[in-house]
Amino acid sequence: MPEMLELERVVAGYGDAIVLDHCSLQLAEGESLALLGRNGVGKSTLLATLMGHTRVRGGTLRWCGEDLTRVPRHRRAAAGLGWVPQEREIFASLTVEENLTVAAVAGKWDLRRVYALFPRLHERRGNWGNELSGGEQQMLAIARALMLNPRLLLLDEPLEGLAPVIVEELCAALDRMVRQEGQSLVLVEQQVAQALALTQRCAVLERGRVVHSARSQAQLQDLAALDRWVGVRLQADATTGRLEKEET
Repeated sequence: MPEMLELERVVAGYGDAIVLDHCSLQLAEGESLALLGRNGVGKSTLLATLMGHTRVRGGTLRWCGEDLTRVPRHRRAAAGLGWVPQEREIFASLTVEENLTVAAVAGKWDLRRVYALFPRLHERRGNWGNELSGGEQQMLAIARALMLNPRLLLLDEPLEGLAPVIVEELCAALDRMVRQEGQSLVLVEQQVAQALALTQRCAVLERGRVVHSARSQAQLQDLAALDRWVGVRLQADATTGRLEKEET
């Protein structure tokens, strides 16, 4: 049985610039994957390539066994790929509920289920998109992507710039999505500890290709490797055991 997602030696970028350089990656149905690496190594470009926003120059990209390389952008969402870019791109002039229902696809993710996942959105269902805080807009962007009932959800730095209390709330929702709902997920995130805690596997990108992969929980035990691959020093809090950035 083929993997749900397969990238084999993919070369891709923007215009004449190559960002992904012989990048290979696999993901099975129901798996969650954290994409790690320093800034500029190609993590966001990999997600953009899956959604058809880059120029693919070589390699193969398969989705559920079928060649995805030349599938038009608008058909990729219909094929089961959901994407939440860094810009969020919610509809400011629509209410929360209108944002969620404007392009919804029938499936297990419906209003009841996304409101249970994000109670804040239920409370603000009549608010305009531009009346929400940054954290609430991020929740709405994720919930709207879920309403398309994707087989695979791609999240590009969903925790960036959010207050700690919102990060905790959002991480709880993502954890439930992955562990209880079995949502397949690829997560690009600079907050390494949170990304590893939320996923089953991790892959490290360097110069546009995957150079290291491991089980997320195992990687959490190897802090020296995280420092080497990602450039972020972490230490375990003596009281809680949670990983935090080490002050230098």
